[in-house]
Amino acid sequence: MALHNVNPNNDPIFGSEDIHRVAAAKKLPQQEQSPTVIYQMIRDELYLDGNARQNLATFCQTWEEDEVHKLMDLSIDKNMIDKDEYPQSAEIEGRCVHMLADLWNAPDAVTTVGTSTTGSSEACMLGGLAALWRWRDRRRAQGLSTDKPNMVCGPVQVCWEKFARYWDVEIRQMDMEEHHYFMQPEDMLNMVDENTIMVVPTFGQTFTGLYETVKPLADALDGYERETGISIDIHVDGASGAMLAPFCAPDIDAWDFRLERVKSISTSGHKFGLSPVGVGWIIWRSSEDLPEGLVFHVNYLGGDMPTFALNFSRPAGQIIAQYYNFLRLGFEGYQRIHSASYDVCEYLVQELNKFDLFEFLFDGNREKGIPAIAWRLKPGVKVDYTLYDLADRLRTRGWLVPAYSLPANIETMVVQRILAKQGLTIDLANLLIADFKRSIEFLEKNGSTNCTAEDSSSFDHSGH
Repeated sequence: MALHNVNPNNDPIFGSEDIHRVAAAKKLPQQEQSPTVIYQMIRDELYLDGNARQNLATFCQTWEEDEVHKLMDLSIDKNMIDKDEYPQSAEIEGRCVHMLADLWNAPDAVTTVGTSTTGSSEACMLGGLAALWRWRDRRRAQGLSTDKPNMVCGPVQVCWEKFARYWDVEIRQMDMEEHHYFMQPEDMLNMVDENTIMVVPTFGQTFTGLYETVKPLADALDGYERETGISIDIHVDGASGAMLAPFCAPDIDAWDFRLERVKSISTSGHKFGLSPVGVGWIIWRSSEDLPEGLVFHVNYLGGDMPTFALNFSRPAGQIIAQYYNFLRLGFEGYQRIHSASYDVCEYLVQELNKFDLFEFLFDGNREKGIPAIAWRLKPGVKVDYTLYDLADRLRTRGWLVPAYSLPANIETMVVQRILAKQGLTIDLANLLIADFKRSIEFLEKNGSTNCTAEDSSSFDHSGH
């Protein structure tokens, strides 16, 4: 029987002509198509992505309140750079800067400077550029060479390697060793010299979750300055820890602007700041620590707009969502949410220990690192599978629990890691443990699936 299509707009989605076509992938379609059909087509393809809530590799948030979605909708067409056209969004950005400066104990939170970024990778770049310029200005004032700048750090996230390469700065990085996973003062002192623009402790390490303790490094640099006359600044990469320690580990040694040598701190709003992906922050100790030469003034959008970011046009929604979280949660709310994540870590360690297979590099201790756990197979344990196999098997149930090798000098050690974030409840953790049990039983019966590091390429190693 012939079908007479009087009004194609009345077609059911799965009976329409458009839905019978393969979605264009290499060439722009010639004609317009139905919005409902195209929406459905793309939505169907997105089902092939993993379930974000089961992604225990990523540091980024995977759950938001409905109100956040509504505010993001209201802000979808606002360009954050256009502060003259969207002055209230700019005001909200400034409020967030002052709140963070206060949280991190800046000497004067009202007058300090900072900016939002697209993530803490961009924030790190800006912190590094400011340090490079401060060092260069000091050297030039003394009539000294500025040819060979270097930075000193422990095992870092790749954004610092990018910074070093893009701005021709030598990166001097501590090599990991077994039971020596982050930079100690003696490591640092062996690497610093008159050309060191900054030392970068990572406050919540990507590989293990551990905090690199900042105060011992600052104290050692104080001693170095007394001996040599050379003053070296610190930038704290607080991508995760800067939004955790104030709430869950207030009594640990100072790591923030209470230490005079700390000139800047960066963090990710979209990690433990609990905002949607796409926002980071950097705060300088004082306006003097951000060289004026890095600030650009533009007026072609109307009004004078100082900007000191690597990006120009970017959405305002994530910044407004950050402000919503600050007002909605306050100190107490952040403390409760993050404490719950640490509680989940404790539960996972307790249950994983029952398998008698794993040795923990970090157990999620809230005074020593972020709510994450990292482990390897116990030395001497004889099994016919690897952690890559276990990660691959867990993925059959939707869980992304990455397996990966540690950096150079200890790359033969393979570990797994879980990030416990808002939304990973004790109940979900219990279901995860049940899937660990099923996966281990399967591998003990069937042996290795010959999964390799390349097969575990879904691991979010960014940390930013």
